[in-house]
Amino acid sequence: MNDLPAAGDDLTAFLDRNASPDVARALAALAAASIVAARRIRRGAFDGGLHGDAGSCGDSVAAKALDAFAHEAFVAGLRGAGVRGVVSEERQEPVAVDADGTLLVALDPLDGSSNIDANVTVGTVFSVLDAPPGPFDAAHFLQPGTAQRAAGIVVYGLHVAFAFTVGRGVAVAALDPETETWRIVASRLAIPAESSEFAINCANTRHWPDPVQAYVADLLEGEDGPRGEDFTLRWVGAMVAEAYRILIRGGVYLYPADAREGYERGRLGLLTQANPVAFLVEQAGGAAIDGYQRLLDVEPRSIHVRTPLVFGAREKVERIARYYREEAFALRAPLFGKRGLLRR
Repeated sequence: MNDLPAAGDDLTAFLDRNASPDVARALAALAAASIVAARRIRRGAFDGGLHGDAGSCGDSVAAKALDAFAHEAFVAGLRGAGVRGVVSEERQEPVAVDADGTLLVALDPLDGSSNIDANVTVGTVFSVLDAPPGPFDAAHFLQPGTAQRAAGIVVYGLHVAFAFTVGRGVAVAALDPETETWRIVASRLAIPAESSEFAINCANTRHWPDPVQAYVADLLEGEDGPRGEDFTLRWVGAMVAEAYRILIRGGVYLYPADAREGYERGRLGLLTQANPVAFLVEQAGGAAIDGYQRLLDVEPRSIHVRTPLVFGAREKVERIARYYREEAFALRAPLFGKRGLLRR
């Protein structure tokens, strides 16, 4: 059940009560930097170029500029906050911050920036890790998701939301637009178990692995199919927006590896995107996998290694995992006809 604390609870006081001092300091810095990013995003077309030329991936000049701005805003905001270094989706190499810092931050400063032109939701994804002793090194970031001290997302939508965990459940703060201060609006968020919504980019159906094709086909058959109920497809094009919706309304998100060049091992950054969301979702009672295993158990091989990702309500993710584990049935083996074992 989602818990609403007393009106007036502020983020700083909440962190002081619920997080260790080092993590509270880093999260407060991330929250402050996200206000800087939100101001720039809110300006929209007033900063010019939002409807200008698109890049090779469909990202406008302004979207790329916002990506760069958000990166710089978060790196600057983390200076003096006990963070030794940052790995960002916007830089190939890690960025040193404070030499005496005891924490590391991995982040995607502006997820879904290709949505900027269309005035659709974008967000920030972040993860906080311990910094091992010794000189700053990229290898320090190569820790499994289970090692995260904190993680969260910032959603720049109709209101700005800061959803985070320090390993003791999920809390959400909302930004008061008049005072630019954060107020806690939920302190024990739980993903609803029941939902008819699922999120995947169906334009890539022909490229998906067989288990995903079979799972989605069963959903699309609706009440006439093996699941016996109708489902609703959602796709925003920004993982952070999908994650927040699932935290609030339930459902499941799939971004599988597929047959396209460059997508064979997945497309999302393990450290900067997938692990933070997986930690957040698990702390809200959900689950996250790469298809075959719990995502937080994956050992990263490099700071920008890519991964497939499935996350959402636990029962839904576990069902998808069965499709992967028992692929022979997901292939609609004739022996079992229309109602294979996986569809019960």
